[in-house]
Amino acid sequence: MDKKLYRRERYLAKLRPFYHDDDIIKVITGVRRCGKSCLMETAAEELRESGVAEKDVLYLDLDSKRYRKVATPDQLEAAIDGLVDDDDPKYLFIDEIQNVRGFEEVVNAYRNDGGFSIFLTGSNSYLLSGELATKLTGRYVESEMFTLGFSEHLGMKEFLGKPLLPDAQEFERWLAYGGFPRALSIEEASAKDAYVRDVVDQIFEKDIRRRKKIRNRIAFERSMAYAINNFGATTNLTNIVDYLSNVERIAVKKQTLSGYLELLANAKLLYKCPRFDMKSKRSLRSEEKYYLADPAIYRARNADARVNYGPALENALYTHLLSKGYKVSVGRIGKLECDFIVRKGDEYAYVQVSMTVADPEVERREYAPFDKVRDAWPRYLLTLDPLRNQRDGVRHLNLMEFLKEDGDLL
Repeated sequence: MDKKLYRRERYLAKLRPFYHDDDIIKVITGVRRCGKSCLMETAAEELRESGVAEKDVLYLDLDSKRYRKVATPDQLEAAIDGLVDDDDPKYLFIDEIQNVRGFEEVVNAYRNDGGFSIFLTGSNSYLLSGELATKLTGRYVESEMFTLGFSEHLGMKEFLGKPLLPDAQEFERWLAYGGFPRALSIEEASAKDAYVRDVVDQIFEKDIRRRKKIRNRIAFERSMAYAINNFGATTNLTNIVDYLSNVERIAVKKQTLSGYLELLANAKLLYKCPRFDMKSKRSLRSEEKYYLADPAIYRARNADARVNYGPALENALYTHLLSKGYKVSVGRIGKLECDFIVRKGDEYAYVQVSMTVADPEVERREYAPFDKVRDAWPRYLLTLDPLRNQRDGVRHLNLMEFLKEDGDLL
């Protein structure tokens, strides 16, 4: 493969420890068009650079013309065997594996026989952890990808030789147009929006409809539109059902709506952020929040292209933290809400996000949840304010700078 690839170190670092393990299948997941195929190509490129012979790196793109007719387990096995010409250890990369029904038995067989380090990507609604755990008997490691974070956005623009605007302008553009890698090379705003709309349409057609029959497409699309338009807001199924019934004139049962949201989350178009009660230390089963896989999804699906900074900044930090391996919940303490409780291992941190706390009333509101916290875990306030006010043991950080530096909280 002669094209030069931008190396997304965050995800490569997670894969490298398993490069040579032939008993663990490496599965790369993430929203459609976030860069999974390029990540796998980069891993193959690194193996060649480390001294692995070209003949031992086997690459099957099941969406390509050469392999598009590979649809059965026997055809997949024949395609793999057609690339093997000796008994040396092999590195097997299979892109879009969901094109083969029953691929699990073939992949398991090569893993069981040994001598093959296997890497897979595919449709997110199919390559789910639950199904893999059952069909691949749990011997796999999942590496979840996200679209370009702000630091990656800057790095990839520089890699592509594109001029960089001042940080504040680049940040504003990234919040508006998102981080789908392909969109970065598209100059015209309307074309960027069209590209993202097409991605969302492909998710529906290829990642959802092929796996689940949608009996009422209009109801599904209106439910999806509601979830996208209200990202970052507390989700109450009863309220959504009432809205769809009274405003959209569409009757949807709560159980059906819950199923729609689950489909969107399985396809990784949305991410469900659970709610956690900070007093009882228990997860709450209702009133979760949903965040977008990429900020451009909102713009591409709405006529109003203005950035709604409140939820957009929350969304940016949420996906950044997930990409760094944190577990993230919405916190509740009494009647107050803490934007995020983040965990890595046995360590926790409390986080509030606001565009600014220049207004004393806003500052009071943002600090209020911290005053209720009785443990000693770190507390952070992230805003876009140029001047930060450290007080009461709370670290006040600039969110744009934090994301640019690929920051960590723990």
